[in-house]
Amino acid sequence: MLLRHLRYLLAVADNGGFTRAAEALHVSQPTLSQQIRQLEETLGVTLFDRTSRTVKPTDAGQAYIECARRVLVELEAGRRALHDVKDLSRGTLRLAMTPTFMAYLVGPLVRHYLARYPNIHLELFELPMSEIETGLADDSLDLAIAFDGVRSADIESIPAFTETLGLMVGKAHPLYDSQAVLSAEQVAQLEFALLTPEYITRARIDEYFVESRIAPKVAIEVNSVSTLLEVVRHTAMATLLPEAIATGERALRKIPLEVAAPKRGAAVLRRRNNYHSAASVAFMELLLGSDLAALAGA
Repeated sequence: MLLRHLRYLLAVADNGGFTRAAEALHVSQPTLSQQIRQLEETLGVTLFDRTSRTVKPTDAGQAYIECARRVLVELEAGRRALHDVKDLSRGTLRLAMTPTFMAYLVGPLVRHYLARYPNIHLELFELPMSEIETGLADDSLDLAIAFDGVRSADIESIPAFTETLGLMVGKAHPLYDSQAVLSAEQVAQLEFALLTPEYITRARIDEYFVESRIAPKVAIEVNSVSTLLEVVRHTAMATLLPEAIATGERALRKIPLEVAAPKRGAAVLRRRNNYHSAASVAFMELLLGSDLAALAGA
């Protein structure tokens, strides 16, 4: 059995048939079919049900496909380990963040990291939590900054810092120049623009409103952090986002609250029991050893 057989096997499974798989692999369909037959003869089982229009794995095939995926992930990790350079004179870091962290944290972190390690090639991804977990599991990501509370046992979650959400308004809001501390009753009178419910940040905001017995007036829901910031900057809407986002440069002001603002735990995520490159270890050390409040405000 050769590594090629495993790649061909996964191509057929992922493309739902031999024709598309052959096109994706840039080989002829007879060649691909022959290779799969060889693999089946070696294993002594039928891996694909070829009786329907769509080629589907048999039960034995599905079990073997799952093992083959894990093997290829481990082999790729081994390949990267061979090319890793411990002195960080070169290397690659594939880093993901959820959107709210990306809004204020990525710039300062990247600036500090590249100042120390200018020869590291960075690949940055803004992804929702579900795609981050998938990327870490299949080894297409090295690290992620996201929320604590990972569902997969294959992913290690290392607590990094606690983030505070703040109520903020733009210059168009009548409270922008106010020094008042708002009560829960006053917060309930505001009109809000918030992230849509699929965001984990929105779930924490909704929990805060329930805990504080506030029935918010949600006038606008937005599925993009950058778009939400634009809405708040140019309307008389308030929002709740990480308080580090509220800066004079962004023309946003944080409004103090009588009821304690909501907090949430942030973590560095990585694949458990996997090879971790020198570039990723150096990034973790920078992040965990930094004053995040000062870093984000720098």
